[in-house]
Amino acid sequence: MATTHPTTTTNAAAPAARSRLNRRDFMRLTGGLAAGFAAGAALTSLTTRAHAQDAAQRPARRPGKRDNELNILCWEGYNTEDVLGPFRKTLPGVKVKAESGTDDPSMINKLRAGETRLWDLINVNQCWARGEMLPENLIVPLNRPRFEPYMEKMMKWFYNSKDGITPFALSPDGRDIIGLVQRFGPNTFVVNTKKISRATAEDQGLPMFLDPKLKNRYGVLAYDNWNVIHLCITAGFDPFRPHTPDEIERFGKTARQIFANTKIISGDLIQLNQALVNGDIDCYFGGGTYTVSTARHEGFSEIRGISPLRGPMHGKGATQWFELTSLVNNPDLSPRASDFLEFVQRPEICKAVAFAEGTYNPVSQMSQPEVFAKFSKQDLDALQWETLEEDMNRSVDYQIIPENDLLTTIYNEAKRTRA
Repeated sequence: MATTHPTTTTNAAAPAARSRLNRRDFMRLTGGLAAGFAAGAALTSLTTRAHAQDAAQRPARRPGKRDNELNILCWEGYNTEDVLGPFRKTLPGVKVKAESGTDDPSMINKLRAGETRLWDLINVNQCWARGEMLPENLIVPLNRPRFEPYMEKMMKWFYNSKDGITPFALSPDGRDIIGLVQRFGPNTFVVNTKKISRATAEDQGLPMFLDPKLKNRYGVLAYDNWNVIHLCITAGFDPFRPHTPDEIERFGKTARQIFANTKIISGDLIQLNQALVNGDIDCYFGGGTYTVSTARHEGFSEIRGISPLRGPMHGKGATQWFELTSLVNNPDLSPRASDFLEFVQRPEICKAVAFAEGTYNPVSQMSQPEVFAKFSKQDLDALQWETLEEDMNRSVDYQIIPENDLLTTIYNEAKRTRA
């Protein structure tokens, strides 16, 4: 997940995106998952078998039609030359269009508006595939025999021997895989630990931003959907269940106070990180691993994403996201779509996706030693790897918000009044 201006990458070259951890730490986080598998095998050696498997699941198509085309609608990262360039080299002649969006609903609305005939893959956060796109026939299942082995090698939040595959990647009846997981991370708020200690921030959680002493000492990362979620938590209730009139009223009061007392409102994570480094603010509302990772990678390890110890979501006060990449219900779906899903499982491509230009994120394949080995100690520090397990365990999944339209209207009014 990331938020930038939309960009489109075609065959023209795009700018390139930019040791070891001890074995005990590695095995602790991965939970002893089986050591990796040959995701780096040549893609061309897999396509014949894979296409035969896929043929049993899809209507007959005219041989050769769209075999050399692929259109991807995604968050930034998959549209970079570090990812698309090697894919083109693997399949010479393939024409790839990758467009990045700035929020999930807008990308999904493109499919609703008839662009299922244009796109082959869509990459959005976890709740939308099962919650909206599958029921609306905007996506189709993956070939389970082909892709389940990849899911089984992922980190324990996405697959484990007790519970199997995360429900977000499955159809409601559990029969079909509806997307593959890759990037993920905690996302609640950010502090400069030279000004506010990690222990204090984790203990106080999001209500910390209501403290009058923080007036004009914090910023708001204006990612609207996330702000609505975090304002609910700040107001003391679970954003992901139906809300009472009293809770709606508390939401409005909280939103007005947060915007009235902030020093900066910006959708630019670089601006907010710079304000933290310069001492202009002590913390910012929203954000997490992916918003602080580039600053941390540059040596500013005092900039830290926080996952609170407690909160109103069944005792939890933090949130996390992960992306699913799904096959669009294109009546002439390119066979290159499934090939691309397989291609991004390669260790070197997992690293390229994780460290795409703009933001850095952990990936679900880091449970595999050959993927993990691609990350340096500096990379791991940027991702807050040493606390990633506890941060994820304190967090609830990003989900669709009941009364989202109403809450967003109240939120926008509070933001507009401040502006």
